[in-house]
Amino acid sequence: MSDASTNSNAKINDNEKGLVVRIIDSDMFYSFRQSKIVMAAAFVTLSYFLLALFAPLISPQNPFDLANLDLMDGLTPPAWEDEGQARFPLGTDDQGRDLLSAILYGSRLSLTVGFASVAFAAILGISLGLISGYVGGLVDTVIMRIADIQLTFPSILIALLIDGTVSALFPSSNREDTAFWVLVLAIGLSFWVQYARTVRSSVLVEKEREYVQAANLIGLNPVTIMLRHVLPNVLGPILVIITINLALAIITEATLSFLGVGIPVTQPSLGTLIRIGQDFLFSGEWWVTIFPGAALAILVLAVNLLGDWLRDALNPKLR
Repeated sequence: MSDASTNSNAKINDNEKGLVVRIIDSDMFYSFRQSKIVMAAAFVTLSYFLLALFAPLISPQNPFDLANLDLMDGLTPPAWEDEGQARFPLGTDDQGRDLLSAILYGSRLSLTVGFASVAFAAILGISLGLISGYVGGLVDTVIMRIADIQLTFPSILIALLIDGTVSALFPSSNREDTAFWVLVLAIGLSFWVQYARTVRSSVLVEKEREYVQAANLIGLNPVTIMLRHVLPNVLGPILVIITINLALAIITEATLSFLGVGIPVTQPSLGTLIRIGQDFLFSGEWWVTIFPGAALAILVLAVNLLGDWLRDALNPKLR
């Protein structure tokens, strides 16, 4: 038994090593290593994720806990300024929140909204795209006409409309409790069209191939064919859209929060911090806006660079 167990463990280790070797030798990893800009973007993106994940352990202060805030610390400049304090490296906002802590927690909130809204949009859009392309007929016509109508409106306008409609259905006392999910719903419903149209066009090609016809001949369920056979073959373009839409979702969340219809001020995201700082920008307290704005710009730029690289890596014609 021990020899058999040893042999099986050795085979597993060999398979794992083989997988690592295949990844290292792959064209995507080679193109990744060839671009220092992409490597830097990946490092920045990973750093944001780790900092946001471990924000409660890293940040000097919990900016969401009102009991830890002191209004007397409000609008303290960065530590290198004459009136700055070492315990507030990037200064504070008008409520006395440490900006470094607020940026870490705000990045965490912005990334959470971005991931949740992109996941919702992807699930909805992929499902509708599969159904539209595989079923065809009236179902395809209805879904695509709805998509065409939505494409005539800017995504931020769709998000504002959905946010306002859903928020009106809830009492104002529950606004803070429902703001996150309303924001995810609004952003997700404004982005699903790209997934649906991309998946539909790919499904129209894939469903005419021999493996799909063979699956139909042996009597497989259409849902099984779509999920097990067609979907894995259309995921390449979807991964690119997901990466790019993550950056767009973060910007949309920041825009909605800047306009005052996103995350409430008691749980500030990067967009909320920028909106708060706008009121003090021209009175000399520049740090309240500049630092959250720079953090948002760097994050979005890094994610966009990764999305552009992934698009080129998955499509050899663009290299």
